[in-house]
Amino acid sequence: MAGVVSERINELRQELRKHEYHYYVLDDPLVSDAEYDGLMQELRQLENEYPELITPDSPTQRVGGQAAEKFKPVIHRKPLLSLDNAFSLPELQEFNRRVSRMVEAVSYMAELKIDGVSIVLIYRDGILVNAATRGDGLVGEDVTNNIKTIRSIPLRLQDNLSGLEVRGEIYMPKHEFLRLNQEKEEKGEKVFANPRNAAAGSIRQLDPGITASRALAAFIYDIIYIEGQEIYNQQEALDFLKQQGFPVNSEARYCSNIEEVYAYSQEFQERRHNLPYEIDGVVIKLNPLAGRETLGQTAKSPRWAIAYKFPAEEKETRLLAVEINVGRTGIIAPTAILEPVSLAGTTVSRASLHNFDLLREKDIRVGDMVLVHKAGDIIPEIIKPISELRQGREQEIEPPDNCPACGSQVIRFDGEVAYRCENINCPARLKESLIFFASRPAMDIDGLGPAVIDQLVEKKLVEKVEDLYYLTEDDITSLDRMGVKSAANLIQAIADSKARPLYRLITALGIRHVGSKTARILTAHIHDIDRFNEVHEEQLMNIAEIGPKMAESIVKFFHEHRNQETIARLKAVGVNTVEAESSEGLKPLAGKTFVLTGTLESLTRNEASEKIETLGGKVSGSVSKKTDYVVAGFEPGSKYDKALQLGVTIITEEEFLKMLEE
Repeated sequence: MAGVVSERINELRQELRKHEYHYYVLDDPLVSDAEYDGLMQELRQLENEYPELITPDSPTQRVGGQAAEKFKPVIHRKPLLSLDNAFSLPELQEFNRRVSRMVEAVSYMAELKIDGVSIVLIYRDGILVNAATRGDGLVGEDVTNNIKTIRSIPLRLQDNLSGLEVRGEIYMPKHEFLRLNQEKEEKGEKVFANPRNAAAGSIRQLDPGITASRALAAFIYDIIYIEGQEIYNQQEALDFLKQQGFPVNSEARYCSNIEEVYAYSQEFQERRHNLPYEIDGVVIKLNPLAGRETLGQTAKSPRWAIAYKFPAEEKETRLLAVEINVGRTGIIAPTAILEPVSLAGTTVSRASLHNFDLLREKDIRVGDMVLVHKAGDIIPEIIKPISELRQGREQEIEPPDNCPACGSQVIRFDGEVAYRCENINCPARLKESLIFFASRPAMDIDGLGPAVIDQLVEKKLVEKVEDLYYLTEDDITSLDRMGVKSAANLIQAIADSKARPLYRLITALGIRHVGSKTARILTAHIHDIDRFNEVHEEQLMNIAEIGPKMAESIVKFFHEHRNQETIARLKAVGVNTVEAESSEGLKPLAGKTFVLTGTLESLTRNEASEKIETLGGKVSGSVSKKTDYVVAGFEPGSKYDKALQLGVTIITEEEFLKMLEE
């Protein structure tokens, strides 16, 4: 039986590797996502039943692993040298003359200089065993677990090579850089300056799960060491790397002379803004490897390669004004209004200033001549003011005391860069407030989704959260695609939400740092919403699991008089604002701690957590010896492995559901 299982496991692994290569490297998927997930699920189930058959190169081992306390040093086999730079055709021609004096047959490979993080990958017997950053060129850092989360990097090679070391670049695609920075801005966190910094920050996370959450990619471009194979030129090396399953940049080009190299460089200087990744130049390498041995290297750079660097696209323009905007999550951010300037193929007249701390650090003032560029070729950004051109009329920029959209007092939490409006009914954040208010973890108003909310707000049927409870069936039928039955169902769902427990309302208010779990903890101690107006931060911090940031956020929210008015009006329309005291000890899961890992089929993670807590149990984010059960769904992560190590009871989703019914 074990032999049959082992054979099936190997078949599944080969099939999944093939699909990963076609999807992540060739961008040519062979099967649907559902078919791929089915194969992965079958493999994971077999490996769960036969853990002795799990191998490091299995596709199931990509995401996960224990968080590192620190990165171990890795001594490189050969120094990873940096490149000399050229900025013009004459400098390229001089490089060519130096090469031609020592090498007879000169040809080059021109490759795009990806703006990312240099990485070394080490394979033994065809399996990835180690990955290290460049570091200082002699010693790097072991980031193997993080690199394994990048799906375009093969865990196993096509051939069973006894030894192979390669060098490449980890990068963050432009669209992921934009998504990540938008997410950070919405959370009030410091944004990344460019995709290179974002990639570096992602690779050096101690928790591989964070790296896995960012869509990093890679291009491999050099062979450092190889056993049992002869490679004679760079073109052949790139072909060989591609055959082994590595992602290789398809824009690399053979050039028979330095003029062709320069033409290639000029071509991509124009095309760079249309590429899905950021480049800052072209790398020119002598094609014959034997010639590289002849040329050798200096202490810092190889003599057989050079980087042609593109000029930085930076322009001067004037900062005309600063517009203060309120984002959908209540964050108040400054936006620069610029004298229009052509930059990276588009006309730029606005630029994000991210936050007021950045304005203060850079000393940017209205009226300044400023230097602008596009971060990651995407986001217009002010690099710095040109202070020597100031005339004395420039104005410093201060954060507002009141929200420009609703007039509420602007607040700032300790340790955060963002200024916020905490008024749940602020017009700038109303749609977002309503969507969250109606969501399943909050008031759970079935049928009240984003499309309906958009119409309600646009038609001014709802201008405050409490207006939901004054809607009529006629109001709902006036919306697009809402018939009589749908309207009746929605009005009933809104009415039903009035009876939700207090913790649901506390969740629905969208208090910073307060989710469903924290709301339950709070209402287990404070049973009437009116009492929240009286509590102090010190009192809240006496409650287990309530920290200083949560306490600060709760107090500031309930001290905003507009939020007090909203709560009073919700109470007036019949929304429940008290929590009945309960005897936790009588609940079936009282005293039990659960950890959830993987994807559950019949419940969302929030729904499962809510059911556990309703029955008196506790949900934890990490596995320890105190954990009673780990619920393993589809594709469980490192928590599953930790549970195996500690001997914690692991239950399936089916077993979990039966436990809830008992």
